Amino acid sequence: MLTFYEFFAGGGMVRQGLGPEWRCTFANDFDGKKGLAYQANWGTSGELLIDDIRNLDTAHMPGDPDMAWASFPCQDLSLAGMGRGLNGERSGTFHVFWSIMGRLREEGRAPPIVAVENVCGALTSRAGADFETICSAFARNGYRHGALVINADRFVPQSRPRLFVIGVLDDVAIDDSLIAPDAAHVFHTPALRRAVNRLSEQTRQSWLWWNLPVPARRALDFVDVVEDRPKSVDWHSTEETRALLAMMSDVNKAKVVAAKRAGRRMVGGIYRRTRRDADGNKVQRAEVRFDNVAGCLRTPSGGSSRQIIMVVDGRRVRTRLLSTREAARLMGLPDSYRLPANYNDAYHLMGDGVVAPAVRYLAQQLFEPLLSTEAAIGTGGRKNPALESAG
Repeated sequence: MLTFYEFFAGGGMVRQGLGPEWRCTFANDFDGKKGLAYQANWGTSGELLIDDIRNLDTAHMPGDPDMAWASFPCQDLSLAGMGRGLNGERSGTFHVFWSIMGRLREEGRAPPIVAVENVCGALTSRAGADFETICSAFARNGYRHGALVINADRFVPQSRPRLFVIGVLDDVAIDDSLIAPDAAHVFHTPALRRAVNRLSEQTRQSWLWWNLPVPARRALDFVDVVEDRPKSVDWHSTEETRALLAMMSDVNKAKVVAAKRAGRRMVGGIYRRTRRDADGNKVQRAEVRFDNVAGCLRTPSGGSSRQIIMVVDGRRVRTRLLSTREAARLMGLPDSYRLPANYNDAYHLMGDGVVAPAVRYLAQQLFEPLLSTEAAIGTGGRKNPALESAG
């Protein structure tokens, strides 16, 4: 069985995505509420440590992991981060994570694979300096590495593009089929290519273009995840729904009219935006989209970050907040996943998480093939008996 460490673990969505062939031997998060959700779903066997990552010691981390995953905080890399980037207090924990990886390497326990995940703002924050920092950390610690920008809408009906930087130790053999000679993949976006072109020559010497197959089209649309009788939210009153419709421009009202004529149940996402009217005054608008995809889940720091849905059945129009179970489904989690009872806690857990099917895709198409090659060749003196016998 493959083993991994999960830093900034949240509710264990990476663990969900990796699946039963992987065993988590160490997990960490500083948030006690997230820790309760993690234990509710994954048990209390002792692998989870709730503490600030700055307080961790490698003595807390057993064995020789096959992979370390870190979905480090994104706040300072996002548009709301005031340009602090990796110098910020929260996103700056990236440096602490790599100091731990460095200590594991000194102890002869460096994981063959390291994966970090964050918002795509990491490509451009501080004019590309943060992406250089991320990549140079891989290179300094002996990892050849590459990145992929994957939108979760390939797996679930949620628009959620994220940056995945994946490194493999220098002494691990890489099958030629896993590497492209240049940027040529749908996951090698123009923004990623520009960021790579800005890297220093020294850092680019360790760069790889990962070559993965294009995933099959997702099986679900937004309408498929919507609950008929949600338990965590109530439907809006007729007056509340009318108020939202009154906030719409003529273009958005026309979308609702078209949805009524569709002849099938239609589900749209409503987003509150500040726009300027014909006189140049700022007004709040409600904008709706019926494209079978929810907007990106975010932590509920304010009312506008809680998504509102509109369900249109013929002439009947209803609105309400997105339920917590619907949010979990949009993250690719099964209905057996146990959510916090409090709405904000559950929504926050989902908004901070990693889409599980995206992790499964990476495991199937990249992590497991890399580790299978390592087991077969025995590089670095770290054969994996489970994979070796499976091969």
